[in-house]
Amino acid sequence: MRRAQAIAAGFAVMALLAGCGGAAAPASGGTTASGAAAATTTGSSSAIPITFWDAYTGPLGADLQHLVDEFNSSQTQYQVKAVYKGTYPQVLADTIAAYRSHQAPDITMIFDVGTATMMDSQGVYEPVYKLMAQNNIPFATSDFVGAAASYYETAADHLDSLPFASSTPVLYYNKAMLAKINAQPPATWSQMGSVGAALVKSGVKNGFTIGWPDWTQFEQYAVWNAYPYATDDNGYTAVKGVQLLINTKPFVDHINQLAQWQKSGVFIYGGRESTPEPLFLSGKVGMYIDSSASYAAIAKGAKFAFGEAPLPYQNGDANAPQNTVVGGNSLWVMAGEPADVYPGVARFLQFLMSGPSQAYWAANTGYVPISTAGVTALTNQGFYAKNPYAMVAVKELTDKPALPTTRGIRLGDLSQIRDIENAAITAVFANKESAQQALDKAEQQGNAVLAKFASSY
Repeated sequence: MRRAQAIAAGFAVMALLAGCGGAAAPASGGTTASGAAAATTTGSSSAIPITFWDAYTGPLGADLQHLVDEFNSSQTQYQVKAVYKGTYPQVLADTIAAYRSHQAPDITMIFDVGTATMMDSQGVYEPVYKLMAQNNIPFATSDFVGAAASYYETAADHLDSLPFASSTPVLYYNKAMLAKINAQPPATWSQMGSVGAALVKSGVKNGFTIGWPDWTQFEQYAVWNAYPYATDDNGYTAVKGVQLLINTKPFVDHINQLAQWQKSGVFIYGGRESTPEPLFLSGKVGMYIDSSASYAAIAKGAKFAFGEAPLPYQNGDANAPQNTVVGGNSLWVMAGEPADVYPGVARFLQFLMSGPSQAYWAANTGYVPISTAGVTALTNQGFYAKNPYAMVAVKELTDKPALPTTRGIRLGDLSQIRDIENAAITAVFANKESAQQALDKAEQQGNAVLAKFASSY
């Protein structure tokens, strides 16, 4: 109990500091369940209630509610109620507070940043793979898209949580601008430089910009190019003694190259999260790196034809490109709930990972399907033939089988480390520090965060 309380206290602090974590950020607002009229879903008065806390409002909330309604309509024994709890960090904080007061939901939505802390909190949750086995429901890590599974699996290849909303970074580009300079979407970073320079020469203000630079240019840059981000397989095989590796040559050279490109106008730093998006939508840049889940927002805001391509990789490195990993969230089953709830929870999670459910979710939200059944369903429906852009993210996630260092980033208090990385690159792009100086400092500060996190275990 003391260990769980220490975990909960650290988790609550993390929640106050956390950002969205590389996926499309659920908007804050309203208090209705999933931002929709969940109360209109009625069921048998004898149905066993299952409470599901989520972070979705607006269209995402409505799409989630659609799935909840479908499950509730498919049977009469259980009644799932989706409850909107605010943004990702708010859900995180509320879940921990509720756990400490023995009022936790049955299922809770935890964003990718909280994975390591949650996974190391034994006794707080019921591992999904065990829950499914106990209820005789077929369930295997291989049922999921490779990189979606690897991000949430244990060192023994078991899924403690159910991957749900998953996205990965891609390259968006202005088709007319690239056609004007007779260029194809860049496949490598050196090509990003040459195409960016050609765009500037043609009259475009800047060549490209980058959203979520901490997520895309450190974590995803590492796994896509098969560079170790931290020791102990990026934190998968240990908690104590884990050290960052972000001041090594691949990262220093990359950030330094971005800084040099900024001086010539090839690159422009637009800030954290998706704040650079208006630069792309307004035509001030010709290329933009951001989450695949940004597609709907870009499609709505762009007044020009745009394309979507894989992330650039570092040409010449033997393992590049390797695979990207997911951002977004997974669903955790909380411990200590009534025994009669868990069979219903298992059936609901089985429903969410099914081909029809995943096909609906991916086609309507822009997230990638996390189960192989979902990919198959969309393929059979002709979705990818009609929407080839949607396959870019899937191919990145499945480009090659994950290596020990490309399964994901499994570090405690990762949101604080992202803050540190953002401060470092801001200093570099402001010409206040060299890339080596900034990343040396960031690594030292990040390692202090990891050591403090490990001291709770």
